[in-house]
Amino acid sequence: MTVELRNITKEVAGQTHIKPTSLVLETGHFNVLLGETGAGKTSLIKLMAGLDPIASGQIMMDGQDVTRLSTQKRNISLVHQFFVNYPHMTVFDNIASPLKVAGMPKSEIQGRVEEAADILQLRPMLNRRPHELSGGQQQRTALARAIAKESRAVFLDEPLANLDYKLREELREQLPELFAGRGAVVVYATSEPEEALLLGGKTGLMEDGHVVQFGATAEIYRQPQSLMAARVFSDPPINRAEVTKQGSTIRMGNDAAWQVEGAVAGLTDGAYTLAVRPHHVAPVSSEQYSVDLTGKVLVTELSGSESSAHFQMSSAAWVSLAHGVHPFEIGEDHQFFLDPSACFYFAPDGQLVTRGAD
Repeated sequence: MTVELRNITKEVAGQTHIKPTSLVLETGHFNVLLGETGAGKTSLIKLMAGLDPIASGQIMMDGQDVTRLSTQKRNISLVHQFFVNYPHMTVFDNIASPLKVAGMPKSEIQGRVEEAADILQLRPMLNRRPHELSGGQQQRTALARAIAKESRAVFLDEPLANLDYKLREELREQLPELFAGRGAVVVYATSEPEEALLLGGKTGLMEDGHVVQFGATAEIYRQPQSLMAARVFSDPPINRAEVTKQGSTIRMGNDAAWQVEGAVAGLTDGAYTLAVRPHHVAPVSSEQYSVDLTGKVLVTELSGSESSAHFQMSSAAWVSLAHGVHPFEIGEDHQFFLDPSACFYFAPDGQLVTRGAD
């Protein structure tokens, strides 16, 4: 089973919301759409689900052109971040609703509902109504409905966004197993890079209605092909600075200079944009973290076992994210240390030219 997008676009009141997009989404793994709010993830899902009309292009499901088919005829399931359950129905009837609409025999409905309820630990709640459930149980009900329907494609639009942290962690771990081996194309929209990495599979990075890169999730994280892709796939935001390369020296304004070798040393002399993720900027030095930076601390935050510090240098404002508890004083000048092997180098047009470890 595949879902193929062929140069599809979406327009609203003469404005382009989805720019020409071509993708092939397959079974066997999660297909993640990653981008900030407003990047176009939900719009793209609505086009694939048949909820909104496309302006141009084609949508194919397993070789069949479904561009003009209604949502019902596409045999898909859609789970939102909001708990969409029928309040007057029991959990059983909520899960069974698409099966009843399809005219399925009662005996088969019973079996499918009970199987989905067992998978999502809802068997004791089958006679309850949605208002008697917790938020996590309501979302499990929506997921059970998608599983029971055995759709060709399942679209999960930030389905965990409104759950508390513990429930999100539990369901995030379970989701790949829930849909494994079911033969459906699973598309999952999220604004959290960490969630994309945890789900694995393949990821499409979205920015301003455009998929800027698509491929194996881990590979895109390690090798973003553009500055835009690197920015989308980083939380906290990726650090950037304008640098010049001359011979074997990289110079970041008046803030730092260091020697390079390998692919970086082989770059043509000139101006580049350097980008490095915050967890490659540390408040303590080591053999790996060897480039000395100094900046004025603007904001600090301690989150669990990590310390972050926003600091201002003469050429840029950066963020350090490090394991452990590190003492920072707002307004003080503090030393930080950069891992040069983790730096990406982008040409003036924003395309990746190399990274420090290459």
